[in-house]
Amino acid sequence: MMEIREIQQLAWANKVAKGFNTSDVPLEFGLLTAEVGEAFTAWRKGLPDFGEELADVLLYLVAVAEMTGIDLAAEAERKIAINSARVYRAGANGTLVRHE
Repeated sequence: MMEIREIQQLAWANKVAKGFNTSDVPLEFGLLTAEVGEAFTAWRKGLPDFGEELADVLLYLVAVAEMTGIDLAAEAERKIAINSARVYRAGANGTLVRHE
């Protein structure tokens, strides 16, 4: 199974090799947003390509990370540690609210 760092590197190498966008961050966010919409539509309609659409979301996400110099694996590990230490309680309307 591939690690996030490897996926980020391979996705980037593919973009470079194929001549895809490697510098326009706003464009890449727009394309990422479109892929999230495609994944949602595939899930909502029960289409067989839902997994492929989720993979597209991942590939666009790691491309944004690479464009901006972010080690997404390290950031995800850091964020998981932060989230695991957080405490949530039910708010007045039943929604979970972070408790300091």
